[in-house]
Amino acid sequence: MTTFPEDLDPTLVERLVSSGGGALAKKMGIEFLELSASHSVATMPVEGNTQVVGLLHGGAHVVLAESLGSVSSAIHAGPGRYAVGIEINASHSRSVTSGIVTATCTALSLGRTLATHEIVIRDEAGTRLSTVRMTNMLLEQR
Repeated sequence: MTTFPEDLDPTLVERLVSSGGGALAKKMGIEFLELSASHSVATMPVEGNTQVVGLLHGGAHVVLAESLGSVSSAIHAGPGRYAVGIEINASHSRSVTSGIVTATCTALSLGRTLATHEIVIRDEAGTRLSTVRMTNMLLEQR
């Protein structure tokens, strides 16, 4: 069950709940557990998200991280604004072949026009698998 900050834009909550976080996040089995601008957590199964030799696909790590970083940035942007990714980089340090991975997103900088987050992905034993840094531009809705 996802926990949302009390002051979260109700329109964003409705979009998150009704879409399951978006079509790709839903397809990959991503579950959002905690959501805020400064700290968010999500999980994803390894099964169904592997590459040809059975390892969790590096792109799956990035999809998990970007999904979490984007939502955290959208929360920071607030009502009448939205977030668009402008930079992402990932360093994969370990592999995993089964289980559930957990991503923890921490704000590095929350500004008026940019939000930067670090997303750390770990396996069930708590071993760091990937470190991702993402920057979103915050824009006014038209």
